[in-house]
Amino acid sequence: MIGPLLAIWQADTAFPSGGFAFSNGLEGLAAEIELSEGDLEGVIEGALRRRWATADRVALLQAYERTPDLAAVAALDLEVEAAMVSEPFRTGSRRNGASLLAAHARIGTPYASEWQATVRAGRAPGHLAVAQGVVWRGSGLEREGAALASGYMTISAYATAAVRLGIVGAVAAQATVRRLLPVLAELAASPLPDNIESFSPRLEIAAARHARGDLRLFSN
Repeated sequence: MIGPLLAIWQADTAFPSGGFAFSNGLEGLAAEIELSEGDLEGVIEGALRRRWATADRVALLQAYERTPDLAAVAALDLEVEAAMVSEPFRTGSRRNGASLLAAHARIGTPYASEWQATVRAGRAPGHLAVAQGVVWRGSGLEREGAALASGYMTISAYATAAVRLGIVGAVAAQATVRRLLPVLAELAASPLPDNIESFSPRLEIAAARHARGDLRLFSN
């Protein structure tokens, strides 16, 4: 029973991973067009299908499999850096990764301090999905639980940002989360691609425009 509990622990928004500071392009998109509840669901589903399932999930599970070979993990992290063309997304991913590593290093999670030292030495950029793979392997999460926790955190991050931005209320946001759970289950069970790739131009363009804004609630 500990496996599901560990996944719940890491997916909990109370865990200090720094994700509250990032909207992943949603704030920029909401500044350009008025988003309905249905629009929000479409945005999140698109992010799941064309970014999380094909990029973040791949990096996470490959890092999970390569741990504790941190040299191999570092090579993967550089692949993630090269594949992430959006500067706001790259910066956000690194900052989230650093926050997650800092928390797990203080907790004493196996491999967390070693991976943190590797990142701080400049031998790896420290992206979030890769950091998740390392510390969740060290924490004892099962592979399936790690994938589900990561995907749920993606949905939850967008839903939470939508509430803070006033796009939807808290109950409508949770209704959106519930409707997307079958999508997450489907994607988490799908075959893992060999290569890391994503296609979310709408969010990436919105994030790039948002980065030049003067008044911002979120970092990206």
